[in-house]
Amino acid sequence: MKSHEIRSKFLEFFESKQHKIVPSAPLVNKDDPSLMFINAGMNPFKDFFLGNKEAVDKRVADTQKCLRVSGKHNDLEEVGVDGYHHTMFEMLGNWSFGDYFKKEAIEWAWELLTEVYKIPKDRLYASYFGGDEKDGLAPDEEAKALWEQVLPPQRILPYDKKDNFWEMGDTGPCGPCSEIHLDMRTDKERKKVDGASLVNADHPEVIEIWNLVFIQFERKADSSLVELPAKHIDTGMGFERLCMALQGKISSYDTDIFKELIDFLEDATDKKYKGTQKKKDMAFRVIVDHVRAVAFTIADGQLPSNTGAGYVIRRILRRAVRYYYSFLDTKKPIIHDLTKVLAKKYKDVFPELYAQLDFVSNVILKEEESFLRTLGSGIDRLEDLMKREKKSKAISGRDAFELYDTYGFPFDLTSLIASENGYDVDEKGFDAALEEQKARSRKDAAKQVGDWLVLDDGEEVEFVGYDNLIVPDAQVIKYRTVKVKKKDQYQVVLNRTPFYAESGGQKGDSGLLWFGDEKIPVLDTQKENDLIIHIVKNFPRDISSTVKAEVNGKKRAATSKNHTAVHLMHAALHQVLGSHALQKGQDLDDRKLRFDFTHFAKVTDEELAKVETIVNQKIRENIPLEENRYMPIEEAKESGALMLFGEKYGELVRMITFDADFSRELCGGTHVPSTGHIGLFKITAESSVAAGVRRIEAVTADQAEAYLNKELAELEAVRALFKNPKNVAASVAKLQEENKALQKEIDRLQAAQASALQDQLKAKIKAINGVNLLAAKVPINDAKALKTLAYNLKDEIGNAVIVFGAEVKGRPQLLVAISDELTKDNGLNAGKMIRELAKHIKGGGGGQAFFATAGGKDASGLDTAVAAAEALL
Repeated sequence: MKSHEIRSKFLEFFESKQHKIVPSAPLVNKDDPSLMFINAGMNPFKDFFLGNKEAVDKRVADTQKCLRVSGKHNDLEEVGVDGYHHTMFEMLGNWSFGDYFKKEAIEWAWELLTEVYKIPKDRLYASYFGGDEKDGLAPDEEAKALWEQVLPPQRILPYDKKDNFWEMGDTGPCGPCSEIHLDMRTDKERKKVDGASLVNADHPEVIEIWNLVFIQFERKADSSLVELPAKHIDTGMGFERLCMALQGKISSYDTDIFKELIDFLEDATDKKYKGTQKKKDMAFRVIVDHVRAVAFTIADGQLPSNTGAGYVIRRILRRAVRYYYSFLDTKKPIIHDLTKVLAKKYKDVFPELYAQLDFVSNVILKEEESFLRTLGSGIDRLEDLMKREKKSKAISGRDAFELYDTYGFPFDLTSLIASENGYDVDEKGFDAALEEQKARSRKDAAKQVGDWLVLDDGEEVEFVGYDNLIVPDAQVIKYRTVKVKKKDQYQVVLNRTPFYAESGGQKGDSGLLWFGDEKIPVLDTQKENDLIIHIVKNFPRDISSTVKAEVNGKKRAATSKNHTAVHLMHAALHQVLGSHALQKGQDLDDRKLRFDFTHFAKVTDEELAKVETIVNQKIRENIPLEENRYMPIEEAKESGALMLFGEKYGELVRMITFDADFSRELCGGTHVPSTGHIGLFKITAESSVAAGVRRIEAVTADQAEAYLNKELAELEAVRALFKNPKNVAASVAKLQEENKALQKEIDRLQAAQASALQDQLKAKIKAINGVNLLAAKVPINDAKALKTLAYNLKDEIGNAVIVFGAEVKGRPQLLVAISDELTKDNGLNAGKMIRELAKHIKGGGGGQAFFATAGGKDASGLDTAVAAAEALL
């Protein structure tokens, strides 16, 4: 049975059991701060289990894209080593939100596996929860009894909390689970060893294929368990593992899921995949796995970057590049082409990749090209380090960080290459160096602790802020204190609120909460799953009293102007650049807007001017807002509304239109009643964000007026400096030409000075243990000229260590340059020397083994530093 048929049969089966088939949510988890990526099938339904939201459909089935490369669920390092670990995988699942429970879940699972998929019944085992004394839980006799109707007792096995009790986290919904295991061994092997003894024993051919979770408790903050009023079913069956079982394969990489990808890779590299544990075959597995993770995540809105989720994707891609570079002898990009095979294969399952194929493959190509440019030199550098540390067989954390910082090597890549050669890498030292570099950004990272204190567990959160900026009679239903930047932050949730929570790139509202006469400022409003969280300055004296919630209307109005301007600009970009210019991110508040979109070239000044003109024209037309607040998704599609990849839309959507022939988008943000309220739109900057993604920054209304006034004032100031010429630009151009001519003369004089110095300095060379040391303080005020002088002397002298001290633009600077042969044969290191010498000028610096520089605060120490070089050498 082919993989597409296996998937279809699963969905068709549960559709016949009155389940609604829903599409996969995007891999990138936007509204849940506790998860970077969707890593389990239940993540998109978390709010139903938490009671934050009521499910419209009580029975649901899907195949969900999942990614396990961060946090406690991280399979990255296992991928390629064996035949069944993956970064991205599909999770088939059927769900009941307060509808059916254990009986139906077990009966349908058995029916699907044995009657639809025709798995032999005598090869199946079921496990159930054996109870837990600490939690006061008895064995799950109900599940056991249900299994006894179809399985003999010896194939129904009890396990403890570790294997058969599922929990979302430290708190929240949880419950016992029942796993179904399949014995794939030959009949001969099965006669020798009873399969029951191999269940949960990590045997590669006795595998778990389905987990049925019975969510019937809630774990409280004090670790106690309480029965849920509504009981739920959450099941997960790994698609790749199921295909492996049904196709009789020991490795999921041998199934037809990966066949086309492996075939393409064989043709592209002129190598054959044999499924062994050799590095070549591991490389095949790594690449065909990683391309799925990278391509689908980019299609769902996460671009590779140096931080957060983007860095995880960049790491995965670079790991794949390193494998084809090192083990498939391929030095040119191939993953971007592999993406095309992937998109076609999944066109009907996950269409978002096929719809953005050009964009995704171009982003991957640019990433591959960038990393390939540094990969070779990075590997050379690592090999040099391993030669240097041949005795210790250890790479220091500082050196590992240099590979990360200079060559783009993630730590796990350095560790992987090192371990292949029998070396250890100091991970703690690397982390310390990384933390040192990121100290400033770490201050902005928020760490959340604590738990909600609940006043009313039955209330749902209602947002009324589209129509009202004041709610006179709200109630607090939850509140908590969390740690942010090591300080307490106070958060409350209201049953009804006019405050818009940060979402879709629009910043959250601020304002006031009135508890009687007590005024509590709302500093910000955030979203967590489906909760609207008000971040307040402090808690009131009486948190249970009636609340008057009042949004800062002036700030909301300014933010709405910027949000509507984004819609108008998006439509204008389509007119000027083409329909490919789709939103890839936005960030707007009451003062400015920032908009990221797909485009593979710099937007010219003429194009920006056209966009600006179109938007301002639409503002002057004063087009009224047309809002369809609860529109069926299919109807919205038919109307031509713009839908964004990477967004998860429900059955009912909100459609925002400013002229049906110009701008129509699905959007949850706030907007002006008509475009004339914006007043004025002005673009302030255009730049590149990533491969194929551009960014426009702009201002509107009062901020646009202030910006233009500031620019005009500066222009007038420049005009005055030139004594009010008729043509300011021509006057500035003339001054620039004069400056260039003067700079050329300065460069000529400095070169002549350096040339004269060169001969004088040679007289100061000292021979020490076969090394030519030249240490001197020199009268050069230009860092570039100082470096050129050092390099010229190094090449002329040979076998040289050159140490220069100078005052460059009023600041003390040291330089160390060492001949290449001394760094390799004698182990001399300019970076280490400069760190010692820099202490004399109260400074610091670094560099590579052959060249390093340092700056300082105390110029009086330059002579001492230069003199210290001889003793140091």
